[in-house]
Amino acid sequence: MAYRRAVFLDKDGTIIENVPYNVDPALIRLAPGAEEGLTRLHRAGYLLFVVSNQSGVARGYFPESALDAVKARLDELLANFGVPLAEFAYCPHHPEAIVEQYAMACDCRKPAPGLILRIATEHGIDLSRSWMIGDILDDIQAGRGAGCHTILIDNGNETEWIMSPDREPDHRAPDLAAAARYIIGRDDAEERPS
Repeated sequence: MAYRRAVFLDKDGTIIENVPYNVDPALIRLAPGAEEGLTRLHRAGYLLFVVSNQSGVARGYFPESALDAVKARLDELLANFGVPLAEFAYCPHHPEAIVEQYAMACDCRKPAPGLILRIATEHGIDLSRSWMIGDILDDIQAGRGAGCHTILIDNGNETEWIMSPDREPDHRAPDLAAAARYIIGRDDAEERPS
């Protein structure tokens, strides 16, 4: 199997505007730069995967089935400019959940890399040629833990700034459009003969 490259994307604050615990499709809006960034990455041949913590399920704020409408709305928004998602993956767990079946410390809740590793295995992804883009350092830690390059969307959503080597992004960008330009610029530089 030929291994493919991918971009793993956090959902809230990266692809769409950050509305905490929202599952109402009417409130889902693309984040600034998302249309340009996703279009560029798709045209460059990257598979696009959403990897999102959805602890609202574990906290009892909404049922897991409510995420179907979120995925459908995201697919609809992206279809408007011809960009498909390869998969919408999420973690519904939280160690302090009030919904018992979701109360666990798992390997799929970022900053753990479990979602990314599962997707890579199932879809034949070369993680060393892939990227994780997110708006908080837990996203960066998950990407680095999986062996991806990482970009932090530095839009003010990270509030704790607990730094360590495994939480240091390869690059920072103000939005997804700038992140995509950086990735494609790196690809172009690597493909140029020396």
